[in-house]
Amino acid sequence: MQIRSALSVDQIDLSQRDFWLLPSEEREGAFATLRAERPVAWMKEYEMPGTPIPAGPGYWALTRHAEILEASRRPEIFSSARGATSIADLPPQFSEFFGGMINMDAPRHGRQRRIVSRGFTPRALAKLEQSVERRADAIIDRVIERGECDFVADIAAPLPLEIICDMMGIPESETEMVFRNTNVILGLGDPEMVGEGGNIIGAALGAGAELAGLMKEMAEQRRKAPRDDLTSQILNAELEDGALTGDELASFFVLLAVAGNETTRNAISHGMKALCDYPDERQKWAADFDGVAPTAIEEVVRWSSPVIFMRRSCMQDTVLGDQELKEGDKVVLWYNSGNRDESVFEAPHRFDVLRTPNEHVGFGGPGPHFCLGANLARREIRVMFERLFRRLPDLEITGEPAYLESNFIHGIKRMPCAFTAGSPG
Repeated sequence: MQIRSALSVDQIDLSQRDFWLLPSEEREGAFATLRAERPVAWMKEYEMPGTPIPAGPGYWALTRHAEILEASRRPEIFSSARGATSIADLPPQFSEFFGGMINMDAPRHGRQRRIVSRGFTPRALAKLEQSVERRADAIIDRVIERGECDFVADIAAPLPLEIICDMMGIPESETEMVFRNTNVILGLGDPEMVGEGGNIIGAALGAGAELAGLMKEMAEQRRKAPRDDLTSQILNAELEDGALTGDELASFFVLLAVAGNETTRNAISHGMKALCDYPDERQKWAADFDGVAPTAIEEVVRWSSPVIFMRRSCMQDTVLGDQELKEGDKVVLWYNSGNRDESVFEAPHRFDVLRTPNEHVGFGGPGPHFCLGANLARREIRVMFERLFRRLPDLEITGEPAYLESNFIHGIKRMPCAFTAGSPG
């Protein structure tokens, strides 16, 4: 990618919708300017359209890798409890329901994380391996005879969604509902998802209520008749740290369905686009899939940066970089910018499947909020690309992707592709 620095440092406003509608090379150029000239930059806040939430006081934008890591490692100073998934100050109940333990500090965060991590141990993930492979094969089987499809809807999106439903024990009849509602929650800034000038709060609450209703029904069933699934495990009060409450279970499922589904599907989608844009890199991986996979997967995550930012709030006066921060100040960790930091990554705007080292922050920074599902995401990315290389080796993206309008999720809504038709199985 050739970046273009069309804005001066004083013209860059990361809070404006218009900024996120700029061509990607101009956005990347703006972040490069911030990293070079004002790595801890003050940004204004504006009213959230479609909501009664007033404009906030502003925030510090962290655009360099070093400051993002430092804030991530110091949760006692840079708190998540005032809201991590939104720059705006949302009502606490709203923030906690839709962000769950992401919007918590110790000790509450630690307890919930330990309970839900029962489903993410090496043993638990090893049990999922066959499910991931079976689901990936079924996805290819459904499209292989057609010779063309929407890569996002038909290939990238189903795998993580179906695996999450498998983990939680959710019946297949409910997967479409889960997919639809997670799209709404993470697409609240996109008029296509909620309508131009739509009621963002109402859309979020409606989607969340439908997901929570499903988990309430499942909780009642599992308490009466536990099964070998994650829902039963995290409702088991006899295990260490006890069980999640009904409300905590609903909030966790919203988090898992949103974070685990949307982020992995976007990593796979951006990864496929990059492999088509960089055919030499695609050939390197195809020639030695197993040997290259460890570095290629990390590069897919760095390149895609599915989660664009997380927010923290200062619990005391401190200094970050050369900037003095005051208690109560908001700081926003722009992971997408940290993953393009020229001081950390050589030729950061080039997709390189052999890149090493690759200390990206695509799964968040180091510390207690590092992505719990990182290893599951890596497995899903590996299996899906192995199937694509083997079963649809000439797949090409045939049109410009339709990108999600969002400053939070680096999403692709639609992306046409074509390949030589074959036979299932």
